[in-house]
Amino acid sequence: MFRTRASLATVLVAVALAGCSTGSAPDGDSSAPAASAGTDGRCNASGADFTVGKPGTPELLEQARKASGSQMARILKPHDMVTLEYRSERLNLNVDEHGNVVRVNCG
Repeated sequence: MFRTRASLATVLVAVALAGCSTGSAPDGDSSAPAASAGTDGRCNASGADFTVGKPGTPELLEQARKASGSQMARILKPHDMVTLEYRSERLNLNVDEHGNVVRVNCG
């Protein structure tokens, strides 16, 4: 009886630890976007300054994300509710009422 319980406990621990392991997909594809070459994934807003005055589209957002070296990016509209945490790997494109980019910042 004790041996069965010990074996069961060992299997449960192994399953729990296997769930905690990290690994990449076999083809090297990852769900997180890759950062630009030569950066550590942190945002450099000056790389996306070219977006100011242009319509905030998903295509422009992706170009700006790559140019800034950010891992993620978002478009913020007037009166959007946002969280207060600072994320050094995130680019923000702030747009006006007409959807044109008026400010670029990280966080």
